[in-house]
Amino acid sequence: MEIKELTVVYSEEQIQERVKELAEQINNDFEGKDLVVVCVLKGAFMFFSDLLKHLTVKPEIDFVRCASYGNSTNSSKTVSFTKDLEVSIKGKHVLIVEDIVDTGHTIAFLMSQLKARGAESLKLASIVEKVERREIDVVVDYPGFTLEKGFIVGYGMDYAEKYRELGAIYEATVIE
Repeated sequence: MEIKELTVVYSEEQIQERVKELAEQINNDFEGKDLVVVCVLKGAFMFFSDLLKHLTVKPEIDFVRCASYGNSTNSSKTVSFTKDLEVSIKGKHVLIVEDIVDTGHTIAFLMSQLKARGAESLKLASIVEKVERREIDVVVDYPGFTLEKGFIVGYGMDYAEKYRELGAIYEATVIE
């Protein structure tokens, strides 16, 4: 399978404007609280970086990596932790920053793991909430954009480890 065509779904300008709006909400919600912002690698790195630039709540930051996607457009229901947190989240508020919430398996796994570690609260920010294939009910507290359907790449999201560097989000037309 290869990508035949890319069509802009969300432009760089739209993304940056929405990231600023989300940061404002997060700043209001977490003012005066101990916050740890956790980036889910690899896909969320661009969103995470842009979001942090607008946060005024002086959060701690950390990274996790959960693997569920291979070289396919379909998600695996098996999720593995390939990079764990390095900071303690016990008694702290935690904001998970994800690129896309699709089936819900990865984020449900991650949230259950972090809840068990004693986080005061868990909230989720995702640049894209995709509802087409949702299998597990998860709440995206800070959704960037809601996408009904389609296979997207760019702004950190990939196909076979390519297209992450694109500044906009594109729908990919694939050739099987």
